[in-house]
Amino acid sequence: MIKTDILIIGAGPTGLFTVFEAGLLKLKCHLIDALPQAGGQCSEIYPKKPIYDIPGFPEILAGDLTTNLLEQCKQFEPGFTLGERAEKISKDDNGMFTVVTSKGTAHQAPVIAIAGGLGSFEPRKPTLNNLSFYEGKGVEYIIKDPAIYKNKRIVIAGGGDSALDWSIYLADIAKEVTLVHRRNEFRGALDSLEKARELKAKNKINIITPAEITQLGGTEKLESIIVTKDEVQTEIALDHFIPLFGLSPRLGPIGSWGLEIEKNAIKVDTFDYQTNIPGIFAIGDINTYPGKLKLILCGFHEATLMCQSAFKIINPGKKNIFRYTTVSGVDGFDGTRKEASKPVIQSLNQ
Repeated sequence: MIKTDILIIGAGPTGLFTVFEAGLLKLKCHLIDALPQAGGQCSEIYPKKPIYDIPGFPEILAGDLTTNLLEQCKQFEPGFTLGERAEKISKDDNGMFTVVTSKGTAHQAPVIAIAGGLGSFEPRKPTLNNLSFYEGKGVEYIIKDPAIYKNKRIVIAGGGDSALDWSIYLADIAKEVTLVHRRNEFRGALDSLEKARELKAKNKINIITPAEITQLGGTEKLESIIVTKDEVQTEIALDHFIPLFGLSPRLGPIGSWGLEIEKNAIKVDTFDYQTNIPGIFAIGDINTYPGKLKLILCGFHEATLMCQSAFKIINPGKKNIFRYTTVSGVDGFDGTRKEASKPVIQSLNQ
């Protein structure tokens, strides 16, 4: 039985920052994640994706953000159970939760913080004949290593942040970048849209709207696509087709824990992001409330407030005196810093 103060389900950016905020309150954390490494989607799917809305970083790669967060929280010596999915939960008469993973590892804590991002997920795929045949042979749904697109002809489909951001990023790497969207209006950030339009004016990105990709071509691998615009079909030669239509999220076993669910997200109270079950909080992209924005920086804010309420649950009757790290330092709020020991990691083979 692994015992801790706060059991965090999900080791993505929000979960990792929770360790830091909890550490400032002298609370210990242990994290569970189904992926084999910490970082969530930032490590598994988008390690080379640039992020532009992290305070203090005009631009930072998702993988680098994960590295920084791990460095920031390691002084508080979090434990990790990686490569295992949280499946079953129970609560005893003393208010202690027990969570058992897919491999039978049991964890106990008085507070649960669900920071599972979008949950388990798979990419949304366009409806195209022979699409599966070209998967891995020119069709990719996730960009892990932009270097493979160097001097290649790329076509990206989509109208959200990912489609815009990757089109901008690959403009300096690929030989040719074409962005296709079925509408004239994009759903991405206005700044990203302005950058894309500037690159189009410089002939570094070709933007085709409103249009759809209606056919794939090639014998052994993808060699061309057909773009239909105003009922006119145009063939475009290419090396890679990357449809970025988002992810289909699934809560998985967490959805059966008795939590209040709305549109595949967990409803919370915005006072401290607690769920309908006292002692269980949901922070980051996995929660929902009026005005919710699925941004990493919002998850950081939610984690900070959640930890304040977690302290009261774990230390009933004890007053927490709020102090600023800029004045009091981090370790022990005494201005000193200690050497961090190696994090306790539950091996994938155990």
